[in-house]
Amino acid sequence: MNVVVEGGSGQILMIRRSDNDNWALPGGAIDLGESMSQAGIRETLEETGIECEITGVVGIYTDPRHIILYTSDGEARQEFSIVLTGRFLAGDPTPSSESKEVHWVEPARLGELAMHRSMRRRVDDYLTRQLTPYFD
Repeated sequence: MNVVVEGGSGQILMIRRSDNDNWALPGGAIDLGESMSQAGIRETLEETGIECEITGVVGIYTDPRHIILYTSDGEARQEFSIVLTGRFLAGDPTPSSESKEVHWVEPARLGELAMHRSMRRRVDDYLTRQLTPYFD
């Protein structure tokens, strides 16, 4: 799951991942006992230092060409990700063990950032602001 957090001036919260150096939306897995919204809020805070509230859904992504290999246990999974929208509440961008950098980025500059193609798709879908969520 990922969260597109928009700041008051329209900037998007982005992280530069520690594991692959790509730029991405904050996000992660849902822990047992928490809702999707709770996970989005928690993951955003853990990775960025930013508190947000969940406001909607960008889409659901299941690209069969995007296989994720977890080096910790050798498990391979097909991508399945829900992308939520969030509104900034408080905090200052602060890197974590999962994020080398955390920045508010102007939408016009997002194209300059190195991203995996699946992340680029999620960001682009948010920027086009479809009336209904994307399903793939």
